[in-house]
Amino acid sequence: MAADHKILTMKGQGSLNYRWLLLMAWRDSRRNRSRLFLFISSIILGIAALVAIYSFENNLKKDIDLQAKSLMGADLIIETNKAVKEEALPMLKTLGIERSEERTFASMIYFPKSGGTRLVNVRALSGEFPYYGDIETSPKNASRSFRLSKQALVDKTLMLQYDAKPGDSIKVGELVFQIAGLLNKAPGQTGFNASVAPVVYIPLSYLQDTGLSQKGSRITYNFYYKFSPETDVDKLAKSLEPKLEKAELDYETIESRKENTGRSFEDMTEFLALVGFIALLLGCIGVASAIHIYIREKINTIAVLRCLGASSRQAFLIYLIQIAGIGLIGSMIGAFLGTGIQQFLPIVLKDFLPVEINVSISWIAIGQGLLLGLIISILFALLPLVSVRNISPLNTLRLSLEETSLFKDPIKWLVYLILVLFIFYFTYVQIGSLSKTIFFTMGVLTGFIALAALAYAIMWLARRYFPLSWSYLWRQGFANLFRPNNQTLILVVSIGLGTTFICTLFFVQDILINRVTRSSGKNQANMVLFDIQTNQKQALSDLTKRMDLPVLQEVPIVNMRMTEIKGRNAASYKKDSVALGALRGLEREYRVTYRDSLSDSEGIVDGKWIGKAEPGKPVYVSLEDAYAKRIGVKIGDELTFNVQGAPLKALVGSTRKVDWNRIQTNFILIFPTGVLEDAPQFHVMLTQVSSNEMSAKYQQAVVKMFPNISMIDLGLVLSVLDEILDKLGFVIRFMAAFSIITGLIVLIASVLISKYQRIRESVLLRTIGASRKQILAITALEYFFLGALAAAAGIILAMLASWVMARFVFETNFSPELLPVLILFSLITSLTVLIGLFNSRGVLNRPPLEVLRSEV
Repeated sequence: MAADHKILTMKGQGSLNYRWLLLMAWRDSRRNRSRLFLFISSIILGIAALVAIYSFENNLKKDIDLQAKSLMGADLIIETNKAVKEEALPMLKTLGIERSEERTFASMIYFPKSGGTRLVNVRALSGEFPYYGDIETSPKNASRSFRLSKQALVDKTLMLQYDAKPGDSIKVGELVFQIAGLLNKAPGQTGFNASVAPVVYIPLSYLQDTGLSQKGSRITYNFYYKFSPETDVDKLAKSLEPKLEKAELDYETIESRKENTGRSFEDMTEFLALVGFIALLLGCIGVASAIHIYIREKINTIAVLRCLGASSRQAFLIYLIQIAGIGLIGSMIGAFLGTGIQQFLPIVLKDFLPVEINVSISWIAIGQGLLLGLIISILFALLPLVSVRNISPLNTLRLSLEETSLFKDPIKWLVYLILVLFIFYFTYVQIGSLSKTIFFTMGVLTGFIALAALAYAIMWLARRYFPLSWSYLWRQGFANLFRPNNQTLILVVSIGLGTTFICTLFFVQDILINRVTRSSGKNQANMVLFDIQTNQKQALSDLTKRMDLPVLQEVPIVNMRMTEIKGRNAASYKKDSVALGALRGLEREYRVTYRDSLSDSEGIVDGKWIGKAEPGKPVYVSLEDAYAKRIGVKIGDELTFNVQGAPLKALVGSTRKVDWNRIQTNFILIFPTGVLEDAPQFHVMLTQVSSNEMSAKYQQAVVKMFPNISMIDLGLVLSVLDEILDKLGFVIRFMAAFSIITGLIVLIASVLISKYQRIRESVLLRTIGASRKQILAITALEYFFLGALAAAAGIILAMLASWVMARFVFETNFSPELLPVLILFSLITSLTVLIGLFNSRGVLNRPPLEVLRSEV
C-alpha cells in the first residue's frame, strides 16, 4: 500500500496512471474473483443464446445459398391459379432447354384397404422435375417409376396413419392409383408443410380422367424450366415480365427464392434473437444488483484509497476495469457455450426448415457475442458504479454510502437514457422496423417497470402492515422482505419476468386451441364440404339428410378479379407509392358469394345493405370494414370486376364487421341476389357430425359418390393445429428456457451475494441463543415469501398480457387452466426455498466465533 501511495503522490491526484489502475484492479480482485465471476455469470446464458442464434442464422443463410437450386428444383417457375390464356401458351412451350408441368390442388383421397379418407395436396406432375435435388422416396426408384404408369407417391405420414404400404392403392377422384412408394421429402417441403397438407404425387397425364379438373375447380398451374448454365435467368425473367403480367402469370427464379426464403427465416431468427435478448436483459438486472451490493462492501477499501490520494475518478475506473475484465471472460464462456448450443438448433427447428443445416463455427457470431457481452457488462454496471464518486475519505470512519437522489445526480439520468437507447438500438438492428422496435422496447420497459413497481409496493406494504401478531420466526422471515440488502426487487423482476414469458406462452396456446374447440361446439358446423358443382348440390344435400346430418349452410361461390378501384387500374396504382393497399386489392383473386340477407356473424358498420339488385339500377356490394379501409374505398365508390371474362361494375353500398372466429363461410365481399346466378360457380356446404366414427362414415360415402368434392373435418384441423402449436411451443420453450435458467442463476447469485450480508445477522441470532433449526426456519420463510411473490407477480402479468391478446388480437374470451399455473407457481417457489437453504448451510454449520474472526 505504501508503494501505491508513492505512485499516487508522484502522479498527482487528478492524473491517470493506467498501469497503476490495472495493477490495483488486479490486486483488489484477488480475494473477490469468484464473486466477481458470480456477478457476471448472469449474462453467460444470454450471450450463449444470442451467439447460438447468430451462428444458426449465418449457417442458414449460407445453406440457403448453397441449396437454393435443390430447394426450388428448377431455374424458373411460372405459376397461375387459373387456366392459362391461349396467347400465352406458345411462350410457355418454348422457354428453357427442359420443361415440366404440374397442377396442384386440394382433394380428398380414399384408401380402399382401410376405408380411410383424407384431404391432401395433390400434385399432378409431368416431365423430369426436379432438375436439381430429388423427390426423396422409399424405394428410391419410385420417384421416377411412378411417372410411367398409373401410380402415386404418398406422404410417409399418411402411409403410417392409414397402415398403407407400397403396392396398395388409393383412389383420387374417379381413378385408382397403385402406391409406388413413400414420399419422404419434396423440393421445398418441410415437416411443418407435411403435417398441414400431406402431398400425393400422380402423373399429369391421368389428371383429366380423375374428373377433378373441372370448370370452377381451384387448381394452381406450375411450369418448371431448366436453362443452359450460361443463361442469365433473372435478366430473362425481367424481360418477360410485361408479357407475364398481361397473361396474369407470376414467376420465381432461384435468386428470388433465396430472397423470399431468407426473408421468411429472418423473421424467425429475429424472434429467437429477441427471446435470447430477454434472457440477457434478465441477467443484466442481476449484474446491476450484484455490483450494487459488491460496491457497498467495498466502501471501506475505496475510502482508504481516497485517503491515500486517489481521486473519485481513479476509484471509479479501478472497479470499472474489474467489471469489464470479468465481463469479457463471461462473454467468452457464453460464446463458447453458444457455439455448442447451435449444434442442437437445427434439430429443434427441423420441422420448419426447407434445407439441411451444416453446422460450422461462425467467428462473426462469436465476435458479436464478445462485443455485446462486454458492452452490456459495462452498461449495466455503470448505474451502481457511479455511486463510487460519492465515497469520501470520511467513509473510513463512517461505513455507509450516502445514496444521491436521482434528481440530484444527472449522471444517473444519463445512464438510464443510455440503457434505454441501447435496448432500442439492439432491437432495431434485429427487427429493422421502427414501429415494431418501439413496441418491443415499450413492452420490455413496461414489464420491468410493472414488476419493479410491484416489488416496491410489496416492500412498502410489508413494512406498513407488518404482522405483529405472528410468531417470532414468521416475523423474522417476513421482515427480511424490506430490511437493508433485501432481495425482493431483484427476485421479483428476474424470476417474475421469466415466469411471465413461460406462462404467456401456455396461455396463448390455450387461447388458440380453445377458440377452435368452442367453434366446434354443439351448435356449430364441424364439417365443411367444398368444390361442389351446381348439378351435385341437391344430391349431396339428400345424401347428408339420409345420414341424419343437418345441412347448416349452402353457399354459392364465384371466382373473380377486381380490375379497377374508383376508375383506376393496377398500372395507375403502381405509380402511386402511398396506395399499396389498392394495388394489392387489384392483384388478388376474390371468392365471393351472393345472398339477400346478412348472416349472424356479420353486422353493418356503415351504409345500407341492399339484398336484391334491381334491373337497370346500380349493383351495391358490401365489403368487410377493415378490408375497405385497407384498399382505400368508402360508401359510394365504384369497383369494376372481371367475372371470368365478363366485366361488371358495382358501387360500395355498405361495410360490415365480420366475426372471422366463427366456423362458417365468411367473405370479404358479398353481392346481392339477381347478379351472379348465371356465373360459373361452385358451392360450399356446412354440416355437423356427432363423432369421429360418423365423420369417417360420412366422408367415405361422399368420396365414393362425389370424388371431386373435398371436405375439411374440424376435428382433424384441431388435432393438426394442436400438433403445430406443440412444435412451435417446443421451439419457444427451448428459447424461453434460457430466460428461466438465467433467472435461476440470478436467484442463486443474489442468494450467494446476500449470504455475505446475512452472516452478521445469523451470527447475532446464534450468539443470543437461536438454534440452527430456528435460523433454518427463518431463512426458509424468507425465501418462501420471495419465491411466492416472484412467481405470483409473473403469473399476474402473464394473465394480464394474455387477456389483452385474447381481447384485442384474437377477439375471444380468456379462461386459463389453473392446474399448470399452480404447478409452475409451486415449482418456482420450491426452487427458491431450496436454493436459499442450500446456500445458507455454510453459515449454519460454522460456530459464531469462527465466523466473527473471519469477518474481522
